[in-house]
Amino acid sequence: MYLYNSATHKKEEFKTHTSGHVEMYTCGPTVYHFAHIGNLRSYIMEDVLEKFLRYEGYDVNRVMNITDVGHLASDADTGEDKMLKGAKREHKSVMEIAQFYTDAFFEDCKKLNIKRPDVVEPATNCIDDYIKIVSSLIDKGYAYLAGGNVYFDTSKLPRYYIFNDHDEEDLAVGVREGVEEDTNKRNKNDFVLWFTKSKFEDQALKWDSPWGVGYPGWHIECTGISLKHNGEYLDLHCGGVDNAFPHHTNEIAQSESYLGHPWCPQWFHVHHLNTTSGKMSKSKGEFLTVSLLEEKGYDPLSYRFFCLQSHYRKALVFSWENLTNAQGAYQKLIKKIAALNPKDGEADAAVVEEYKQKFLQQVGNDLNTSMGVTALYDALKAKTNDATKLAILGSFDEVLSLSLLEKAAALREKESQSTSAAGGYTITGEGDPAIDALVLQRYEAKKAKNFAEADRIRDELKSQGIEITDTKEGASWRRV
Repeated sequence: MYLYNSATHKKEEFKTHTSGHVEMYTCGPTVYHFAHIGNLRSYIMEDVLEKFLRYEGYDVNRVMNITDVGHLASDADTGEDKMLKGAKREHKSVMEIAQFYTDAFFEDCKKLNIKRPDVVEPATNCIDDYIKIVSSLIDKGYAYLAGGNVYFDTSKLPRYYIFNDHDEEDLAVGVREGVEEDTNKRNKNDFVLWFTKSKFEDQALKWDSPWGVGYPGWHIECTGISLKHNGEYLDLHCGGVDNAFPHHTNEIAQSESYLGHPWCPQWFHVHHLNTTSGKMSKSKGEFLTVSLLEEKGYDPLSYRFFCLQSHYRKALVFSWENLTNAQGAYQKLIKKIAALNPKDGEADAAVVEEYKQKFLQQVGNDLNTSMGVTALYDALKAKTNDATKLAILGSFDEVLSLSLLEKAAALREKESQSTSAAGGYTITGEGDPAIDALVLQRYEAKKAKNFAEADRIRDELKSQGIEITDTKEGASWRRV
């Protein structure tokens, strides 16, 4: 498998510290509000990556944090804590907010067929781990106390910027609107490892520490949780591209300074989901959630299909028109699969393996999910029996997770149940009892030689986009 590595800025063969095993870490949500579908694009693509690695034969240990404390509104460690903001908004405690939105996040993941990671760890569970790391960084000279807080000293590093070349003047604290300068810092890129009571007196969650009562900075959380559950050598770190700087940059700085050796060689960043007016966010425009998609009549898996049609390293533009097109294509794909006969022969294992190897090669080229979608249509065109086609599609769906066989079987069953019999007359349609009833009325009218009524019903159905085909057994109908 080849993946683009954000740390080296090139596509590389994927290798692991331990043969056949992957230690994988993905940055989880800050659970102060519902996840919007832009957030969820990253989790969909990370899910596909994990499933592809397993499909290729790797044993994967995937760890995800839940940020329930310490994530401030600004990259410069200033501004209101997001968790506290959510608690104030809904007049609940921070932990009530955290639990509610954690549950909501995983409910959204379930609807999108995103597998729950092997380890999910709330940040508040690992306070002792953070204190241990921060204490060590102070002892090693990588951190200092100022104004009651503990800061990481970026001047101690031979190289701080990892993912991009930055103009230091552009990163100077205070140049961005709404960012206040933190005068405690020795260097403008230093970041907080631990806040004490001298900062944000109204902070809801605080713990005892060697530096006073306080709470961890956002960046130290991912280092602590990863070291606890992935060990000292991480193979693969994932997240949205907006986390590359400063969050992931700071993770590398503090982790490698603490460990004394390289930490994570491979970084996987998913690019933004944009609207026609720019980057999607919770604060502007329509708050696009999975629940809203459902309210508007969209299957959440249509959104997953929409994401898979684009490459993870390209910005994807969302519009309702684009999602409608994706849903139409997804539904047509399900119908084509439903038309296959599971009893048409036995699955040919050699042909299935041949297609699997081609799929591995195509999708394994920097997680090219659009080629994975194309592979589904190639399988439908394969010169083999239906049982083999279904086996190929089921194999691919271990990675793509579009519930193809399940939805096709349900549609097949629905069509079977919608088949009505009346004196040997059989109606086969798409599972709409109202349409079935009209088709049956047309049959009864023809049987009674009331051809004018039969024609009227046909015209009524035609006006609804329904095409009827008379068969030897009765009639079938479909939407056109």
